[in-house]
Amino acid sequence: MLKRKLSKALLIAFSFLCMAATSGGKTVSDRFDTTFTNCDTTLQQETTIPGHSFDSTGLCTCLPALTDSQLSLAPKIELNKHARDFVQHYLQQESFFLEKIKAKSDPYFDIIDSVFTKFDLPIELKYLAVIESKLNNTISSPAGAAGLWQIMPVPARQFGLIVKGKVDERKHSYKSTVAAAKCLIYLHNMFDDWLLTLAAYNSGPGRVLSAIKKSGSRNFWVLQNFLPEETRKHVKKFIAMHYYFEGKGSLTTLTKTETQAHIKAVTSFVEKQKEMLADTATTETVIVNR
Repeated sequence: MLKRKLSKALLIAFSFLCMAATSGGKTVSDRFDTTFTNCDTTLQQETTIPGHSFDSTGLCTCLPALTDSQLSLAPKIELNKHARDFVQHYLQQESFFLEKIKAKSDPYFDIIDSVFTKFDLPIELKYLAVIESKLNNTISSPAGAAGLWQIMPVPARQFGLIVKGKVDERKHSYKSTVAAAKCLIYLHNMFDDWLLTLAAYNSGPGRVLSAIKKSGSRNFWVLQNFLPEETRKHVKKFIAMHYYFEGKGSLTTLTKTETQAHIKAVTSFVEKQKEMLADTATTETVIVNR
């Protein structure tokens, strides 16, 4: 289990190392109501609306029972206006690199999908590994980070990896992904927001907390100018990578406020569809009885 709070000493260390130690607390899925009511699938995802569960694309798992025409009217996740120009430019500029990454991605994504599913994390977070290492589990940075998820030595050990002598489990695809999952869970428990989680993965939670304090906001698009340029771009690159592979956004590309607004819109849509179906059924019953 993972701790929801970090001691002052560890928080300082985390700020420098970009990741922190953990040994107890709740998983991400523990933080949300995942009650399933009248849903046709068993996908588990975060929601604050009783009676509905949502998949990682932000659609209620009730929706697959609707017709294609009904689904076409369902609320969609929108790309934030502050990211549009960056995403468009990045996808155009990096098209050759993206094609090369996509060609070799399947084996890595299979591993990440299995681990993130086990930890109840949105599998779309796998695109963070593309940004971190270009899906190269053997590389090391000048600063000392290594592997698929570019983890520093100290936090790697704190998350259960062996980094000693000739043994460096940061370069083991499966084991390093488990460590990355634990880190992402820890950060999400701290910030309860995927964009802030991604920012903290890059620069450490100390800088994100400082940006929150200076800006007076927990909205990434408001506080981003109080973060290092590298971190601002890091989050936007993740969003761009997500749109490249998925062709759309998900809950991992939204702020908490955007997520809540989207879930509310989807819930309203589902209820209206139920009312329409009920009215249709009533009308058909009256016609038959005649």
